[in-house]
Amino acid sequence: MASAPAPASAYVQPPPLTGSARLWGTLALSAATFMNVLDTSIANVSLPAIAGDLGVSPNQGTWVITSFGVANAIAVPLTGWLSQRFGQVRLFTTSVILFVITSWLCGLAPNMTTLIFLRVLQGLVAGPMIPLSQALLLSSYPKALAGLAMALWSMTTLIAPVMGPLLGGWITDNISWPWIFYINIPVGFAAAFITWSIFRKRESVTRKLPIDSVGLALLVIWVGALQIMLDKGQELDWFHSGEVIALGIIALVGLIAFVIWELTEEHPVVDLTLFKKRNFWAGALALSVGYGLFFGNVVLLPLWLQQYMGYTATQAGMVLAPVGIFALLLSPVVGKNIAKVDPRRFAAFAFMVFALVLWMRSNFNTQADFRTIMIPTIIQGVAMAFFFIPLVTITLSGISPDKIPAASGLSNFVRITAGSFGTSIATTIWQDRAAMHHAQISEYVNQGSTATNSTLTGLAGAGLTPDQALGTINRLVDQQAYMLAANDVFYVSALIFLLLIPLVFLTRHTRAGAGSADAAAGAH
Repeated sequence: MASAPAPASAYVQPPPLTGSARLWGTLALSAATFMNVLDTSIANVSLPAIAGDLGVSPNQGTWVITSFGVANAIAVPLTGWLSQRFGQVRLFTTSVILFVITSWLCGLAPNMTTLIFLRVLQGLVAGPMIPLSQALLLSSYPKALAGLAMALWSMTTLIAPVMGPLLGGWITDNISWPWIFYINIPVGFAAAFITWSIFRKRESVTRKLPIDSVGLALLVIWVGALQIMLDKGQELDWFHSGEVIALGIIALVGLIAFVIWELTEEHPVVDLTLFKKRNFWAGALALSVGYGLFFGNVVLLPLWLQQYMGYTATQAGMVLAPVGIFALLLSPVVGKNIAKVDPRRFAAFAFMVFALVLWMRSNFNTQADFRTIMIPTIIQGVAMAFFFIPLVTITLSGISPDKIPAASGLSNFVRITAGSFGTSIATTIWQDRAAMHHAQISEYVNQGSTATNSTLTGLAGAGLTPDQALGTINRLVDQQAYMLAANDVFYVSALIFLLLIPLVFLTRHTRAGAGSADAAAGAH
Protein backbone atom coordinates (compact mmCIF):
# COMPACT_ATOMS: atom_id res chain seq x y z
CA MET A 1 0.00 0.00 0.00
CA ALA A 2 1.31 3.48 -0.89
CA SER A 3 2.46 5.67 1.95
CA ALA A 4 -0.13 8.06 3.24
CA PRO A 5 0.09 11.67 2.11
CA ALA A 6 1.32 14.23 4.55
CA PRO A 7 -1.45 15.42 6.80
CA ALA A 8 -2.89 18.88 6.18
CA SER A 9 -1.70 19.93 9.62
CA ALA A 10 1.93 19.58 8.36
CA TYR A 11 1.33 22.57 6.11
CA VAL A 12 2.65 25.82 7.59
CA GLN A 13 -0.13 28.36 7.50
CA PRO A 14 0.90 31.82 6.21
CA PRO A 15 0.64 34.64 8.73
CA PRO A 16 -2.60 36.68 8.82
CA LEU A 17 -2.97 39.50 6.31
CA THR A 18 -2.41 43.08 7.45
CA GLY A 19 -3.32 46.58 6.34
CA SER A 20 -4.81 47.21 2.91
CA ALA A 21 -4.34 43.57 1.81
CA ARG A 22 -6.67 42.41 4.58
CA LEU A 23 -9.17 45.17 3.81
CA TRP A 24 -9.28 44.43 0.08
CA GLY A 25 -9.30 40.67 0.70
CA THR A 26 -12.27 41.03 3.05
CA LEU A 27 -14.15 43.22 0.56
CA ALA A 28 -13.52 40.81 -2.33
CA LEU A 29 -14.55 37.70 -0.41
CA SER A 30 -17.63 39.45 1.01
CA ALA A 31 -18.66 40.74 -2.44
CA ALA A 32 -18.41 37.26 -3.94
CA THR A 33 -20.46 35.78 -1.08
CA PHE A 34 -23.05 38.55 -1.33
CA MET A 35 -23.38 37.97 -5.09
CA ASN A 36 -23.86 34.23 -4.54
CA VAL A 37 -26.44 34.50 -1.75
CA LEU A 38 -28.27 37.31 -3.56
CA ASP A 39 -28.94 34.94 -6.46
CA THR A 40 -30.99 32.66 -4.20
CA SER A 41 -33.69 35.33 -3.83
CA ILE A 42 -33.21 38.06 -6.45
CA ALA A 43 -35.29 36.22 -9.07
CA ASN A 44 -38.28 35.66 -6.73
CA VAL A 45 -40.12 38.87 -7.61
CA SER A 46 -39.04 38.65 -11.27
CA LEU A 47 -40.71 35.27 -11.95
CA PRO A 48 -43.87 36.68 -13.61
CA ALA A 49 -41.74 38.80 -15.98
CA ILE A 50 -39.40 35.88 -16.78
CA ALA A 51 -42.30 33.44 -17.31
CA GLY A 52 -44.18 35.92 -19.52
CA ASP A 53 -41.08 36.77 -21.58
CA LEU A 54 -40.19 33.12 -22.19
CA GLY A 55 -43.78 31.99 -22.81
CA VAL A 56 -44.40 29.65 -19.86
CA SER A 57 -46.75 29.64 -16.86
CA PRO A 58 -45.67 31.18 -13.51
CA ASN A 59 -45.67 27.65 -12.00
CA GLN A 60 -43.04 26.55 -14.52
CA GLY A 61 -41.19 29.79 -13.82
CA THR A 62 -40.52 28.71 -10.22
CA TRP A 63 -37.97 26.23 -11.56
CA VAL A 64 -35.68 29.24 -12.07
CA ILE A 65 -35.43 29.35 -8.25
CA THR A 66 -35.50 25.65 -7.38
CA SER A 67 -33.04 24.49 -10.05
CA PHE A 68 -30.40 26.84 -8.64
CA GLY A 69 -31.16 25.84 -5.02
CA VAL A 70 -30.99 22.08 -5.66
CA ALA A 71 -27.74 22.29 -7.64
CA ASN A 72 -26.18 24.62 -5.07
CA ALA A 73 -27.12 22.36 -2.15
CA ILE A 74 -25.64 19.33 -3.92
CA ALA A 75 -22.37 21.12 -4.75
CA VAL A 76 -21.70 22.62 -1.30
CA PRO A 77 -20.69 19.34 0.46
CA LEU A 78 -18.12 18.68 -2.27
CA THR A 79 -16.10 21.66 -1.02
CA GLY A 80 -13.94 19.58 1.33
CA TRP A 81 -12.89 17.08 -1.36
CA LEU A 82 -12.46 19.70 -4.11
CA SER A 83 -10.39 22.06 -1.91
CA GLN A 84 -8.02 19.22 -0.96
CA ARG A 85 -7.70 18.17 -4.61
CA PHE A 86 -7.21 21.61 -6.24
CA GLY A 87 -6.44 24.06 -3.42
CA GLN A 88 -8.77 26.53 -1.73
CA VAL A 89 -7.63 29.71 -3.50
CA ARG A 90 -7.58 28.15 -6.98
CA LEU A 91 -11.00 26.53 -6.44
CA PHE A 92 -12.60 29.70 -5.07
CA THR A 93 -11.31 31.92 -7.89
CA THR A 94 -12.38 29.42 -10.56
CA SER A 95 -15.79 29.09 -8.93
CA VAL A 96 -16.33 32.87 -9.00
CA ILE A 97 -15.30 33.18 -12.67
CA LEU A 98 -17.55 30.29 -13.73
CA PHE A 99 -20.40 31.84 -11.71
CA VAL A 100 -19.98 35.10 -13.64
CA ILE A 101 -19.95 33.30 -17.00
CA THR A 102 -23.10 31.28 -16.19
CA SER A 103 -24.82 34.45 -14.90
CA TRP A 104 -24.11 36.15 -18.23
CA LEU A 105 -25.47 33.13 -20.15
CA CYS A 106 -28.61 33.06 -17.95
CA GLY A 107 -29.39 36.63 -19.01
CA LEU A 108 -29.01 35.62 -22.68
CA ALA A 109 -31.18 32.45 -22.37
CA PRO A 110 -33.68 32.33 -25.29
CA ASN A 111 -36.16 29.92 -23.62
CA MET A 112 -37.09 28.44 -20.25
CA THR A 113 -35.42 25.05 -20.85
CA THR A 114 -32.09 26.73 -21.55
CA LEU A 115 -32.47 29.06 -18.57
CA ILE A 116 -33.18 26.17 -16.17
CA PHE A 117 -30.18 24.22 -17.51
CA LEU A 118 -27.93 27.26 -17.04
CA ARG A 119 -29.31 27.89 -13.54
CA VAL A 120 -28.38 24.29 -12.64
CA LEU A 121 -24.84 24.94 -13.90
CA GLN A 122 -24.76 28.24 -12.00
CA GLY A 123 -25.82 26.49 -8.79
CA LEU A 124 -23.20 23.76 -9.23
CA VAL A 125 -20.27 26.13 -9.78
CA ALA A 126 -21.48 28.36 -6.92
CA GLY A 127 -21.32 25.54 -4.36
CA PRO A 128 -17.74 26.03 -3.04
CA MET A 129 -17.96 29.84 -2.90
CA ILE A 130 -19.66 30.28 0.49
CA PRO A 131 -17.67 27.80 2.63
CA LEU A 132 -14.35 28.75 0.98
CA SER A 133 -14.98 32.48 1.38
CA GLN A 134 -15.50 31.74 5.08
CA ALA A 135 -12.29 29.71 5.32
CA LEU A 136 -10.16 32.24 3.39
CA LEU A 137 -11.52 35.14 5.43
CA LEU A 138 -10.69 33.39 8.70
CA SER A 139 -7.15 32.71 7.46
CA SER A 140 -6.71 36.46 6.84
CA TYR A 141 -7.25 37.44 10.48
CA PRO A 142 -5.31 36.62 13.66
CA LYS A 143 -7.05 34.28 16.11
CA ALA A 144 -7.95 37.17 18.41
CA LEU A 145 -9.98 38.77 15.59
CA ALA A 146 -11.56 35.55 14.29
CA GLY A 147 -14.93 36.58 15.76
CA LEU A 148 -14.77 39.90 13.90
CA ALA A 149 -14.01 38.03 10.66
CA MET A 150 -17.08 35.84 11.21
CA ALA A 151 -19.17 38.96 11.87
CA LEU A 152 -18.09 40.57 8.59
CA TRP A 153 -18.76 37.35 6.69
CA SER A 154 -22.17 36.67 8.28
CA MET A 155 -23.50 40.14 7.45
CA THR A 156 -23.29 39.37 3.73
CA THR A 157 -24.93 35.93 4.03
CA LEU A 158 -27.93 37.20 5.99
CA ILE A 159 -28.55 40.60 4.43
CA ALA A 160 -28.30 39.40 0.81
CA PRO A 161 -31.50 37.25 0.90
CA VAL A 162 -33.40 40.26 2.21
CA MET A 163 -31.97 42.69 -0.35
CA GLY A 164 -32.62 40.26 -3.21
CA PRO A 165 -36.38 40.92 -3.63
CA LEU A 166 -35.90 44.70 -3.31
CA LEU A 167 -33.10 44.81 -5.90
CA GLY A 168 -34.80 42.26 -8.17
CA GLY A 169 -38.10 44.15 -8.07
CA TRP A 170 -36.44 47.47 -8.88
CA ILE A 171 -34.38 46.02 -11.75
CA THR A 172 -37.40 44.21 -13.23
CA ASP A 173 -39.63 47.30 -12.95
CA ASN A 174 -37.07 49.82 -14.23
CA ILE A 175 -34.73 47.91 -16.59
CA SER A 176 -35.43 44.27 -17.58
CA TRP A 177 -35.14 40.88 -15.88
CA PRO A 178 -31.87 39.72 -17.59
CA TRP A 179 -30.08 42.44 -15.63
CA ILE A 180 -30.67 40.55 -12.37
CA PHE A 181 -28.01 38.20 -13.80
CA TYR A 182 -25.85 40.77 -15.63
CA ILE A 183 -25.14 42.73 -12.43
CA ASN A 184 -23.01 39.77 -11.28
CA ILE A 185 -20.49 40.31 -14.10
CA PRO A 186 -18.52 43.36 -12.86
CA VAL A 187 -18.81 42.33 -9.19
CA GLY A 188 -17.64 38.77 -9.87
CA PHE A 189 -14.68 39.65 -12.10
CA ALA A 190 -13.48 42.28 -9.61
CA ALA A 191 -13.82 39.83 -6.69
CA ALA A 192 -11.96 37.08 -8.59
CA PHE A 193 -9.11 39.42 -9.64
CA ILE A 194 -8.59 40.87 -6.14
CA THR A 195 -8.84 37.46 -4.44
CA TRP A 196 -6.28 35.89 -6.80
CA SER A 197 -3.92 38.87 -6.45
CA ILE A 198 -3.94 38.69 -2.65
CA PHE A 199 -4.32 34.99 -1.86
CA ARG A 200 -2.52 33.16 -4.71
CA LYS A 201 0.71 32.86 -2.65
CA ARG A 202 -1.28 31.47 0.31
CA GLU A 203 -2.58 28.37 -1.48
CA SER A 204 -3.55 25.42 0.71
CA VAL A 205 -1.90 21.99 0.54
CA THR A 206 -3.36 19.67 -2.11
CA ARG A 207 -3.78 15.92 -2.06
CA LYS A 208 -4.92 13.64 -4.89
CA LEU A 209 -7.85 11.80 -3.39
CA PRO A 210 -10.21 9.51 -5.34
CA ILE A 211 -13.70 10.86 -6.03
CA ASP A 212 -16.57 9.03 -4.37
CA SER A 213 -18.68 8.76 -7.54
CA VAL A 214 -21.29 6.45 -5.98
CA GLY A 215 -21.77 8.76 -2.98
CA LEU A 216 -22.04 11.78 -5.29
CA ALA A 217 -24.65 10.03 -7.47
CA LEU A 218 -26.70 9.05 -4.40
CA LEU A 219 -26.47 12.62 -3.08
CA VAL A 220 -27.78 14.01 -6.38
CA ILE A 221 -30.62 11.47 -6.44
CA TRP A 222 -31.99 11.90 -2.91
CA VAL A 223 -31.55 15.67 -2.60
CA GLY A 224 -32.93 16.27 -6.09
CA ALA A 225 -35.94 13.99 -5.54
CA LEU A 226 -36.74 15.51 -2.15
CA GLN A 227 -36.53 19.12 -3.39
CA ILE A 228 -38.65 18.40 -6.47
CA MET A 229 -41.21 16.66 -4.23
CA LEU A 230 -41.41 19.70 -1.95
CA ASP A 231 -41.66 22.11 -4.88
CA LYS A 232 -44.31 20.18 -6.81
CA GLY A 233 -46.18 18.76 -3.81
CA GLN A 234 -48.68 21.59 -3.44
CA GLU A 235 -49.32 21.75 -7.18
CA LEU A 236 -49.93 17.96 -7.36
CA ASP A 237 -51.95 17.69 -4.09
CA TRP A 238 -49.13 15.98 -2.21
CA PHE A 239 -49.53 12.26 -1.50
CA HIS A 240 -52.73 12.01 -3.52
CA SER A 241 -50.35 12.11 -6.50
CA GLY A 242 -48.44 9.05 -7.67
CA GLU A 243 -45.59 11.29 -8.83
CA VAL A 244 -45.13 12.79 -5.36
CA ILE A 245 -45.25 9.34 -3.73
CA ALA A 246 -42.63 8.05 -6.19
CA LEU A 247 -40.38 11.05 -5.51
CA GLY A 248 -40.79 10.51 -1.75
CA ILE A 249 -39.80 6.84 -2.02
CA ILE A 250 -36.79 7.68 -4.22
CA ALA A 251 -35.67 10.35 -1.73
CA LEU A 252 -36.04 8.02 1.29
CA VAL A 253 -34.32 5.00 -0.29
CA GLY A 254 -31.63 7.27 -1.74
CA LEU A 255 -30.98 8.86 1.65
CA ILE A 256 -30.69 5.50 3.43
CA ALA A 257 -28.34 4.15 0.75
CA PHE A 258 -26.32 7.39 0.84
CA VAL A 259 -25.82 7.23 4.63
CA ILE A 260 -24.80 3.55 4.55
CA TRP A 261 -22.37 4.10 1.66
CA GLU A 262 -20.77 7.26 3.08
CA LEU A 263 -20.17 5.65 6.49
CA THR A 264 -18.33 2.72 4.88
CA GLU A 265 -16.45 4.58 2.11
CA GLU A 266 -12.75 5.31 2.71
CA HIS A 267 -12.91 8.72 0.96
CA PRO A 268 -16.56 9.81 1.32
CA VAL A 269 -17.88 12.77 -0.65
CA VAL A 270 -19.51 13.95 2.61
CA ASP A 271 -17.88 13.21 5.96
CA LEU A 272 -20.89 12.07 8.01
CA THR A 273 -18.62 11.13 10.93
CA LEU A 274 -18.70 14.85 11.84
CA PHE A 275 -22.18 14.22 13.22
CA LYS A 276 -20.62 12.13 15.99
CA LYS A 277 -19.58 15.38 17.64
CA ARG A 278 -22.37 16.77 19.82
CA ASN A 279 -21.51 20.40 19.13
CA PHE A 280 -21.56 19.82 15.39
CA TRP A 281 -24.88 18.00 15.11
CA ALA A 282 -26.71 20.14 17.69
CA GLY A 283 -25.23 23.38 16.33
CA ALA A 284 -25.95 22.44 12.71
CA LEU A 285 -29.52 21.40 13.62
CA ALA A 286 -30.23 24.65 15.50
CA LEU A 287 -28.63 26.68 12.69
CA SER A 288 -30.53 24.91 9.91
CA VAL A 289 -33.96 24.87 11.60
CA GLY A 290 -33.54 28.52 12.62
CA TYR A 291 -32.45 29.49 9.11
CA GLY A 292 -35.32 27.48 7.58
CA LEU A 293 -37.83 29.36 9.76
CA PHE A 294 -36.17 32.70 8.98
CA PHE A 295 -36.03 32.10 5.22
CA GLY A 296 -39.55 30.68 5.02
CA ASN A 297 -40.94 33.78 6.71
CA VAL A 298 -38.78 36.09 4.56
CA VAL A 299 -40.49 34.56 1.49
CA LEU A 300 -43.97 34.49 3.04
CA LEU A 301 -44.18 38.11 4.20
CA PRO A 302 -43.69 39.75 0.76
CA LEU A 303 -46.00 37.17 -0.85
CA TRP A 304 -48.78 38.17 1.54
CA LEU A 305 -48.07 41.89 1.11
CA GLN A 306 -48.05 41.71 -2.70
CA GLN A 307 -51.02 39.40 -3.18
CA TYR A 308 -53.42 40.58 -0.48
CA MET A 309 -52.27 43.96 0.85
CA GLY A 310 -51.79 45.77 -2.47
CA TYR A 311 -48.01 46.25 -2.21
CA THR A 312 -45.81 46.37 -5.31
CA ALA A 313 -42.67 44.21 -5.48
CA THR A 314 -40.50 47.23 -4.74
CA GLN A 315 -42.68 48.29 -1.76
CA ALA A 316 -42.57 44.78 -0.32
CA GLY A 317 -38.79 44.85 -0.64
CA MET A 318 -38.71 48.19 1.18
CA VAL A 319 -40.55 46.62 4.13
CA LEU A 320 -37.83 43.95 4.38
CA ALA A 321 -34.80 46.20 3.79
CA PRO A 322 -34.54 47.75 7.33
CA VAL A 323 -33.64 44.33 8.74
CA GLY A 324 -30.07 45.17 7.81
CA ILE A 325 -29.78 48.22 10.08
CA PHE A 326 -29.25 46.48 13.44
CA ALA A 327 -27.57 43.50 11.76
CA LEU A 328 -24.88 45.81 10.37
CA LEU A 329 -24.48 47.75 13.63
CA LEU A 330 -24.44 44.81 16.03
CA SER A 331 -22.64 42.04 14.11
CA PRO A 332 -19.15 43.56 14.72
CA VAL A 333 -20.04 43.96 18.42
CA VAL A 334 -21.06 40.30 18.64
CA GLY A 335 -17.90 39.27 16.78
CA LYS A 336 -15.63 41.16 19.17
CA ASN A 337 -17.34 39.71 22.26
CA ILE A 338 -17.85 36.12 21.10
CA ALA A 339 -14.60 35.13 22.88
CA LYS A 340 -15.77 36.67 26.19
CA VAL A 341 -19.37 35.45 26.35
CA ASP A 342 -20.79 31.92 26.14
CA PRO A 343 -21.96 31.75 22.48
CA ARG A 344 -24.93 29.63 23.62
CA ARG A 345 -26.31 32.66 25.47
CA PHE A 346 -26.01 34.80 22.34
CA ALA A 347 -27.80 32.15 20.26
CA ALA A 348 -30.58 31.75 22.86
CA PHE A 349 -31.05 35.54 22.89
CA ALA A 350 -31.33 35.52 19.08
CA PHE A 351 -34.02 32.84 19.21
CA MET A 352 -35.98 34.83 21.80
CA VAL A 353 -35.86 37.97 19.64
CA PHE A 354 -36.91 35.99 16.55
CA ALA A 355 -39.83 34.60 18.58
CA LEU A 356 -40.80 38.13 19.69
CA VAL A 357 -40.70 39.41 16.09
CA LEU A 358 -42.85 36.57 14.77
CA TRP A 359 -45.30 36.93 17.67
CA MET A 360 -45.66 40.63 16.76
CA ARG A 361 -46.35 39.65 13.15
CA SER A 362 -48.92 37.09 14.26
CA ASN A 363 -51.02 40.03 15.50
CA PHE A 364 -51.12 41.79 12.11
CA ASN A 365 -54.49 42.56 10.51
CA THR A 366 -55.55 43.89 7.11
CA GLN A 367 -55.54 47.45 8.47
CA ALA A 368 -51.83 47.29 9.40
CA ASP A 369 -49.98 50.25 7.92
CA PHE A 370 -46.44 50.41 6.51
CA ARG A 371 -44.93 51.49 9.85
CA THR A 372 -46.64 48.71 11.82
CA ILE A 373 -45.36 46.06 9.39
CA MET A 374 -41.84 47.53 9.34
CA ILE A 375 -41.23 47.71 13.12
CA PRO A 376 -40.82 43.90 13.63
CA THR A 377 -38.50 43.85 10.61
CA ILE A 378 -36.22 46.45 12.22
CA ILE A 379 -36.16 44.46 15.50
CA GLN A 380 -35.38 41.28 13.54
CA GLY A 381 -31.99 42.77 12.66
CA VAL A 382 -31.00 42.36 16.33
CA ALA A 383 -31.78 38.64 16.17
CA MET A 384 -29.82 38.21 12.95
CA ALA A 385 -26.70 39.77 14.48
CA PHE A 386 -26.81 37.34 17.43
CA PHE A 387 -27.89 34.31 15.39
CA PHE A 388 -25.28 33.37 12.84
CA ILE A 389 -21.91 34.05 14.45
CA PRO A 390 -22.50 32.16 17.75
CA LEU A 391 -24.08 29.15 16.02
CA VAL A 392 -21.26 28.82 13.48
CA THR A 393 -18.77 29.16 16.36
CA ILE A 394 -20.55 26.38 18.30
CA THR A 395 -20.84 24.13 15.22
CA LEU A 396 -17.15 24.36 14.28
CA SER A 397 -15.77 24.18 17.84
CA GLY A 398 -13.66 21.14 18.64
CA ILE A 399 -13.20 20.11 14.99
CA SER A 400 -9.61 19.43 13.85
CA PRO A 401 -8.18 22.11 11.52
CA ASP A 402 -7.88 19.80 8.49
CA LYS A 403 -11.63 19.04 8.70
CA ILE A 404 -12.81 22.66 8.91
CA PRO A 405 -13.51 23.03 5.14
CA ALA A 406 -15.49 19.76 5.09
CA ALA A 407 -17.39 20.74 8.26
CA SER A 408 -18.13 24.19 6.90
CA GLY A 409 -19.33 22.70 3.61
CA LEU A 410 -21.55 20.14 5.34
CA SER A 411 -23.11 22.66 7.75
CA ASN A 412 -23.77 25.06 4.86
CA PHE A 413 -25.35 22.22 2.85
CA VAL A 414 -27.72 21.48 5.73
CA ARG A 415 -28.51 25.20 6.12
CA ILE A 416 -29.20 25.81 2.40
CA THR A 417 -31.35 22.69 2.17
CA ALA A 418 -33.28 23.76 5.28
CA GLY A 419 -33.88 27.17 3.70
CA SER A 420 -35.48 25.47 0.67
CA PHE A 421 -37.52 23.19 2.92
CA GLY A 422 -38.61 26.13 5.09
CA THR A 423 -39.84 28.04 2.03
CA SER A 424 -41.84 25.08 0.71
CA ILE A 425 -43.31 24.19 4.12
CA ALA A 426 -44.20 27.79 5.05
CA THR A 427 -45.99 28.49 1.76
CA THR A 428 -47.78 25.12 1.81
CA ILE A 429 -49.08 25.61 5.37
CA TRP A 430 -50.09 29.17 4.47
CA GLN A 431 -52.20 27.93 1.54
CA ASP A 432 -53.77 25.08 3.56
CA ARG A 433 -54.63 27.29 6.54
CA ALA A 434 -56.03 29.95 4.19
CA ALA A 435 -58.39 27.39 2.64
CA MET A 436 -59.57 26.39 6.12
CA HIS A 437 -60.10 30.00 7.24
CA HIS A 438 -61.88 30.79 3.97
CA ALA A 439 -64.34 27.95 4.56
CA GLN A 440 -64.96 29.08 8.15
CA ILE A 441 -65.50 32.76 7.25
CA SER A 442 -67.72 31.83 4.30
CA GLU A 443 -70.18 30.21 6.70
CA TYR A 444 -71.06 33.69 7.95
CA VAL A 445 -71.72 34.97 4.43
CA ASN A 446 -75.37 33.99 3.89
CA GLN A 447 -78.79 35.51 3.28
CA GLY A 448 -79.59 35.39 6.99
CA SER A 449 -76.64 37.64 7.82
CA THR A 450 -77.47 41.32 8.33
CA ALA A 451 -73.85 42.32 7.56
CA THR A 452 -73.89 40.33 4.29
CA ASN A 453 -77.21 41.83 3.15
CA SER A 454 -76.17 45.41 3.99
CA THR A 455 -72.85 44.93 2.18
CA LEU A 456 -74.59 43.51 -0.91
CA THR A 457 -77.06 46.40 -0.88
CA GLY A 458 -74.23 48.93 -0.62
CA LEU A 459 -72.30 47.31 -3.48
CA ALA A 460 -75.44 47.18 -5.63
CA GLY A 461 -75.94 50.86 -4.91
CA ALA A 462 -72.41 51.49 -6.15
CA GLY A 463 -73.41 49.98 -9.51
CA LEU A 464 -72.08 46.44 -9.15
CA THR A 465 -74.01 43.48 -10.56
CA PRO A 466 -74.92 40.67 -8.12
CA ASP A 467 -72.03 38.55 -9.45
CA GLN A 468 -69.58 41.44 -9.11
CA ALA A 469 -70.82 42.12 -5.58
CA LEU A 470 -70.31 38.47 -4.58
CA GLY A 471 -66.87 38.52 -6.22
CA THR A 472 -65.96 41.58 -4.15
CA ILE A 473 -67.09 39.87 -0.95
CA ASN A 474 -65.12 36.75 -1.88
CA ARG A 475 -62.04 38.91 -2.37
CA LEU A 476 -62.54 40.38 1.12
CA VAL A 477 -62.94 36.87 2.57
CA ASP A 478 -59.77 35.79 0.75
CA GLN A 479 -57.90 38.78 2.17
CA GLN A 480 -58.97 37.92 5.72
CA ALA A 481 -58.33 34.18 5.26
CA TYR A 482 -54.77 34.67 3.99
CA MET A 483 -54.08 37.23 6.72
CA LEU A 484 -55.23 34.76 9.40
CA ALA A 485 -53.22 31.97 7.74
CA ALA A 486 -50.09 34.16 7.75
CA ASN A 487 -50.72 34.87 11.44
CA ASP A 488 -50.86 31.12 12.08
CA VAL A 489 -47.51 30.53 10.36
CA PHE A 490 -45.89 33.43 12.22
CA TYR A 491 -47.23 32.20 15.58
CA VAL A 492 -46.10 28.59 15.10
CA SER A 493 -42.68 29.79 13.88
CA ALA A 494 -42.34 31.85 17.08
CA LEU A 495 -43.06 28.75 19.20
CA ILE A 496 -40.51 26.66 17.28
CA PHE A 497 -37.84 29.32 17.86
CA LEU A 498 -38.50 29.08 21.60
CA LEU A 499 -38.24 25.27 21.43
CA LEU A 500 -34.78 25.61 19.80
CA ILE A 501 -33.33 27.26 22.92
CA PRO A 502 -32.90 23.96 24.88
CA LEU A 503 -31.23 22.45 21.79
CA VAL A 504 -28.53 25.15 21.90
CA PHE A 505 -27.76 24.28 25.53
CA LEU A 506 -27.29 20.61 24.61
CA THR A 507 -23.93 21.66 23.17
CA ARG A 508 -20.83 21.80 25.32
CA HIS A 509 -19.45 25.18 26.28
CA THR A 510 -15.92 25.16 24.89
CA ARG A 511 -13.11 27.52 25.73
CA ALA A 512 -14.05 31.07 24.77
CA GLY A 513 -13.64 31.61 21.06
CA ALA A 514 -12.51 28.03 20.48
CA GLY A 515 -14.77 27.54 17.51
CA SER A 516 -13.53 30.62 15.75
CA ALA A 517 -9.92 29.98 16.74
CA ASP A 518 -10.00 26.42 15.45
CA ALA A 519 -11.64 27.63 12.28
CA ALA A 520 -8.94 30.25 11.80
CA ALA A 521 -6.20 27.72 12.43
CA GLY A 522 -7.69 25.23 9.99
CA ALA A 523 -8.73 27.60 7.26
CA HIS A 524 -5.59 26.70 5.29
